Amino acid sequence: MSAASPTARRVAYRNARLLDPSSGLDAKGGLLTVNGTIADLGPHIFAAGTPDDAEVVDCKGLCLAPGLIDLRASLGEPGAEHKETIATGTRSAAAGGVTSVVVTPDTRPVLDDIALVEFIERQGKATGVVHVYPSAAVTRSLEGKEMTELGMLAEAGAVAFTDGFKSITNAMVMRRALSYATAFGLLISHHTESPDLVGTGVMNQGELATRLGLSGILNESEVIMLERDIRLVLATGARYHAASISTADSVDVIRAAKAQGLPVTCGVSPCHFALNENEVGDYRTFAKVSPPLRSEDDRRAIVAGLRDGTIDVICSNHKPQDQDSKRRPFAQAAFGAVGLETLLPIGLELVHKGELTMIEMLRRLTSAPAQLYRLPGGRLAKGAPADLVLFDPGMPWRIDADAFLSKSKNSPFDRRPVQGRALRTVVEGETVHLFG
Repeated sequence: MSAASPTARRVAYRNARLLDPSSGLDAKGGLLTVNGTIADLGPHIFAAGTPDDAEVVDCKGLCLAPGLIDLRASLGEPGAEHKETIATGTRSAAAGGVTSVVVTPDTRPVLDDIALVEFIERQGKATGVVHVYPSAAVTRSLEGKEMTELGMLAEAGAVAFTDGFKSITNAMVMRRALSYATAFGLLISHHTESPDLVGTGVMNQGELATRLGLSGILNESEVIMLERDIRLVLATGARYHAASISTADSVDVIRAAKAQGLPVTCGVSPCHFALNENEVGDYRTFAKVSPPLRSEDDRRAIVAGLRDGTIDVICSNHKPQDQDSKRRPFAQAAFGAVGLETLLPIGLELVHKGELTMIEMLRRLTSAPAQLYRLPGGRLAKGAPADLVLFDPGMPWRIDADAFLSKSKNSPFDRRPVQGRALRTVVEGETVHLFG
């Protein structure tokens, strides 16, 4: 429907702090949406008043930015609906200001064929309140042995390829996948962790693990797998993304690969720039995540990697677990934490502490993931989708996992005091979440 149509739905956002990481815009102004698309924006678009037929939203000087894009979330469906569903997961995303979610293929059955990719797309449209994009498995049943039909899965709608929270240990399988992906311009995203070096480890290897009597996970389990993958990228020229790194050594490896001009990117979760291994404390299972929370030196190196641009995106690593999976002895508890509703406030900690500017932080949650996975959205521009988040960067509150819209409550940030909250989330021009 054209903007000139008398039935066009217009929404005018006035008195906003416009933030667009794709262009660097950070200015006071307004934004007009028409039928799900950004029609205009800027400092003076409502100088002569808003259109008579427009719904007016007074932003009261608060931040209006592109909706967040999360590249790594497990939404449970199909197969683990007791932990999360697309309906509950997307409502949780909307509450956190997230307007697009890329789901991992670690469902039951695994997203390794066309029918299941199409199911996720249909279910996302039927029950989701934000955009849902499927990533498909690199290998059949996530077993790391036989490659899936990457080209056909991409045609069916898969936006990237990954074995989720599992690593592909067979180097030849990984090389073939990278070579095949190169022919189609596809992206391989990999969880860089060597199971052989992880062994029975349940937390970071170090003094704390020894004191707690828990098996440790060596830093080398991550960086050795990453270095192998970089060698394979050098051989194939494939687009490669390290899904979630956690160590200083990994930051150095990615930095060196980028210096060589390799098509390599990486992501990090808020857990790994905001927390360290001390969160495990007295066997706190909500702090049991993969990769594990590392040392304070590693955490600082992750922040430095974000600051200098080595780390490209921030992702939630949303991994819901029910009470039965977490309320167990630490060594037996499941790995994983929910993260969709804490993505923005924990990201804002980087701004409040002066580690990143507001634009730099938002870039890693909006335009950078959109460009990396070739998704619409992630920018404020004429003709772009009207996927927006209005947030108050200074609002103080305390995270309460019991109040999450996610089915699962396993957050290591529970009870943490934070500043900043999504007040309104907009998808294709329609408000899908309104705080208060």
